[in-house]
Amino acid sequence: MIAIINYNAGNIRSVQNALKNLGYQSVITNDIDVIKNASKVILPGVGEAKSAMQFLKEKGLDEVILSLKQPFLGICLGLQLMCKHSEEGDVACLGIFNANVRLFPPRDIVPHMGWNNLVKRSGKLTANIQAEEDVYFVHSYFAEISRETTAVCDYIQPFSAVMEDDNFYATQFHPEKSSKVGEQILLNFLKL
Repeated sequence: MIAIINYNAGNIRSVQNALKNLGYQSVITNDIDVIKNASKVILPGVGEAKSAMQFLKEKGLDEVILSLKQPFLGICLGLQLMCKHSEEGDVACLGIFNANVRLFPPRDIVPHMGWNNLVKRSGKLTANIQAEEDVYFVHSYFAEISRETTAVCDYIQPFSAVMEDDNFYATQFHPEKSSKVGEQILLNFLKL
Protein backbone atom coordinates (compact mmCIF):
# COMPACT_ATOMS: atom_id res chain seq x y z
CA MET A 1 0.00 0.00 0.00
CA ILE A 2 1.14 3.55 -0.76
CA ALA A 3 0.81 5.96 2.17
CA ILE A 4 0.07 9.61 1.47
CA ILE A 5 0.93 11.59 4.60
CA ASN A 6 -1.91 13.77 5.85
CA TYR A 7 -0.42 16.81 7.58
CA ASN A 8 -3.18 19.36 7.01
CA ALA A 9 -1.75 20.53 3.68
CA GLY A 10 -3.79 21.08 0.55
CA ASN A 11 -3.80 19.14 -2.72
CA ILE A 12 -3.53 15.69 -1.14
CA ARG A 13 -6.66 14.25 -2.78
CA SER A 14 -5.47 15.18 -6.27
CA VAL A 15 -2.33 13.09 -5.70
CA GLN A 16 -4.47 10.17 -4.56
CA ASN A 17 -6.66 10.55 -7.67
CA ALA A 18 -3.60 10.63 -9.94
CA LEU A 19 -2.35 7.39 -8.37
CA LYS A 20 -5.78 5.80 -8.81
CA ASN A 21 -5.81 6.81 -12.50
CA LEU A 22 -2.47 5.03 -12.88
CA GLY A 23 -3.92 1.87 -11.28
CA TYR A 24 -2.40 2.23 -7.79
CA GLN A 25 -4.23 2.18 -4.48
CA SER A 26 -3.24 4.49 -1.65
CA VAL A 27 -4.35 5.62 1.77
CA ILE A 28 -4.26 9.14 3.21
CA THR A 29 -3.00 8.84 6.77
CA ASN A 30 -0.88 10.21 9.58
CA ASP A 31 -0.82 6.87 11.39
CA ILE A 32 2.82 6.07 12.14
CA ASP A 33 2.43 2.28 11.80
CA VAL A 34 0.69 2.57 8.43
CA ILE A 35 3.42 4.91 7.17
CA LYS A 36 6.25 2.68 8.43
CA ASN A 37 4.72 -0.40 6.78
CA ALA A 38 3.80 1.21 3.44
CA SER A 39 5.62 0.09 0.31
CA LYS A 40 6.03 3.75 -0.69
CA VAL A 41 5.34 7.06 1.04
CA ILE A 42 4.34 10.41 -0.46
CA LEU A 43 4.42 13.83 1.22
CA PRO A 44 2.47 16.11 -1.12
CA GLY A 45 1.12 19.48 -0.25
CA VAL A 46 0.28 23.09 -0.75
CA GLY A 47 0.60 25.17 2.37
CA GLU A 48 2.97 26.99 4.68
CA ALA A 49 6.28 25.54 5.91
CA LYS A 50 6.25 26.58 9.56
CA SER A 51 2.79 25.24 10.40
CA ALA A 52 3.45 22.09 8.35
CA MET A 53 6.68 21.36 10.25
CA GLN A 54 4.92 22.07 13.54
CA PHE A 55 2.24 19.48 12.68
CA LEU A 56 4.84 16.89 11.63
CA LYS A 57 6.75 17.37 14.90
CA GLU A 58 3.64 17.28 17.09
CA LYS A 59 2.66 13.92 15.56
CA GLY A 60 6.21 12.52 15.63
CA LEU A 61 6.13 12.25 11.85
CA ASP A 62 9.39 14.16 11.38
CA GLU A 63 11.36 11.36 13.06
CA VAL A 64 9.37 8.68 11.26
CA ILE A 65 10.09 10.24 7.85
CA LEU A 66 13.82 10.38 8.59
CA SER A 67 13.82 6.68 9.54
CA LEU A 68 12.10 5.41 6.39
CA LYS A 69 13.96 3.10 4.02
CA GLN A 70 11.27 2.65 1.36
CA PRO A 71 10.95 5.07 -1.58
CA PHE A 72 9.68 8.45 -0.36
CA LEU A 73 8.41 11.27 -2.59
CA GLY A 74 7.92 14.90 -1.57
CA ILE A 75 5.82 17.13 -3.82
CA CYS A 76 5.91 20.96 -3.80
CA LEU A 77 5.77 21.89 -0.09
CA GLY A 78 6.90 18.31 0.52
CA LEU A 79 10.18 19.02 -1.30
CA GLN A 80 10.69 22.22 0.67
CA LEU A 81 10.14 20.45 4.00
CA MET A 82 12.82 17.93 3.02
CA CYS A 83 15.43 20.72 2.89
CA LYS A 84 17.45 22.14 5.81
CA HIS A 85 15.67 25.41 6.47
CA SER A 86 12.85 27.50 5.02
CA GLU A 87 12.59 31.28 5.01
CA GLU A 88 8.81 30.76 5.09
CA GLY A 89 8.30 31.13 8.82
CA ASP A 90 12.07 30.90 9.46
CA VAL A 91 11.79 27.21 10.31
CA ALA A 92 14.22 24.30 10.51
CA CYS A 93 13.01 21.52 8.24
CA LEU A 94 13.81 17.81 7.90
CA GLY A 95 17.35 18.26 6.54
CA ILE A 96 17.23 15.38 4.08
CA PHE A 97 18.54 17.63 1.31
CA ASN A 98 21.46 19.97 1.90
CA ALA A 99 19.65 23.04 0.59
CA ASN A 100 17.79 26.01 2.02
CA VAL A 101 14.40 27.25 0.83
CA ARG A 102 14.19 30.92 -0.09
CA LEU A 103 11.52 33.37 -1.22
CA PHE A 104 11.76 34.45 -4.84
CA PRO A 105 12.95 38.05 -5.02
CA PRO A 106 9.97 40.34 -4.34
CA ARG A 107 10.78 42.65 -7.23
CA ASP A 108 9.47 40.03 -9.62
CA ILE A 109 6.16 38.27 -10.07
CA VAL A 110 5.43 35.79 -7.30
CA PRO A 111 4.14 33.13 -7.15
CA HIS A 112 5.70 31.12 -9.94
CA MET A 113 2.51 29.63 -11.34
CA GLY A 114 1.95 27.72 -14.55
CA TRP A 115 3.92 25.65 -17.02
CA ASN A 116 7.68 25.91 -17.19
CA ASN A 117 10.43 23.79 -18.66
CA LEU A 118 12.33 21.15 -16.79
CA VAL A 119 16.02 20.97 -17.62
CA LYS A 120 17.01 17.35 -17.19
CA ARG A 121 20.31 16.61 -15.49
CA SER A 122 20.15 13.06 -14.18
CA GLY A 123 18.22 10.88 -11.78
CA LYS A 124 15.64 8.15 -11.49
CA LEU A 125 12.51 10.33 -11.40
CA THR A 126 13.25 11.91 -14.76
CA ALA A 127 14.01 8.65 -16.61
CA ASN A 128 12.24 8.55 -19.99
CA ILE A 129 11.64 12.32 -19.86
CA GLN A 130 13.05 14.48 -22.62
CA ALA A 131 15.19 17.49 -21.72
CA GLU A 132 13.29 20.74 -21.19
CA GLU A 133 9.85 19.14 -20.78
CA ASP A 134 7.13 21.40 -19.35
CA VAL A 135 5.65 20.72 -15.92
CA TYR A 136 3.21 22.63 -13.71
CA PHE A 137 4.46 24.82 -10.85
CA VAL A 138 2.71 26.78 -8.09
CA HIS A 139 5.12 28.18 -5.49
CA SER A 140 6.59 31.37 -4.04
CA TYR A 141 9.56 29.69 -2.34
CA PHE A 142 12.30 27.63 -3.99
CA ALA A 143 15.02 25.21 -2.97
CA GLU A 144 18.58 26.20 -3.77
CA ILE A 145 20.53 24.04 -6.17
CA SER A 146 22.56 21.46 -4.25
CA ARG A 147 24.31 18.14 -4.82
CA GLU A 148 20.90 16.42 -4.56
CA THR A 149 19.45 18.46 -7.45
CA THR A 150 18.75 16.26 -10.47
CA ALA A 151 16.70 18.71 -12.56
CA VAL A 152 16.54 22.49 -12.65
CA CYS A 153 13.96 25.06 -13.63
CA ASP A 154 14.64 28.76 -14.20
CA TYR A 155 12.14 31.32 -12.95
CA ILE A 156 13.81 34.58 -11.95
CA GLN A 157 16.79 32.35 -11.16
CA PRO A 158 17.67 28.64 -11.44
CA PHE A 159 16.29 26.45 -8.64
CA SER A 160 15.88 22.77 -7.79
CA ALA A 161 12.93 21.27 -9.66
CA VAL A 162 13.78 17.64 -8.79
CA MET A 163 15.93 16.36 -5.92
CA GLU A 164 17.09 12.84 -5.04
CA ASP A 165 19.17 11.28 -2.28
CA ASP A 166 19.15 7.55 -1.51
CA ASN A 167 15.47 6.55 -1.07
CA PHE A 168 14.30 10.19 -0.92
CA TYR A 169 12.91 11.89 -4.03
CA ALA A 170 11.11 15.19 -4.52
CA THR A 171 9.61 17.51 -7.11
CA GLN A 172 8.92 21.23 -6.69
CA PHE A 173 6.30 21.01 -9.43
CA HIS A 174 3.06 19.04 -9.25
CA PRO A 175 3.38 15.80 -11.25
CA GLU A 176 -0.31 15.10 -10.61
CA LYS A 177 -1.11 18.27 -12.63
CA SER A 178 1.64 17.91 -15.24
CA SER A 179 -0.13 15.82 -17.89
CA LYS A 180 1.81 12.95 -19.53
CA VAL A 181 5.18 14.12 -18.23
CA GLY A 182 3.82 14.12 -14.68
CA GLU A 183 2.32 10.67 -15.16
CA GLN A 184 5.69 9.34 -16.30
CA ILE A 185 7.43 10.86 -13.28
CA LEU A 186 4.87 9.32 -10.91
CA LEU A 187 5.26 5.96 -12.67
CA ASN A 188 9.04 6.21 -12.36
CA PHE A 189 8.60 6.65 -8.61
CA LEU A 190 5.97 3.94 -8.27
CA LYS A 191 8.20 1.42 -10.08
CA LEU A 192 11.24 2.03 -7.84
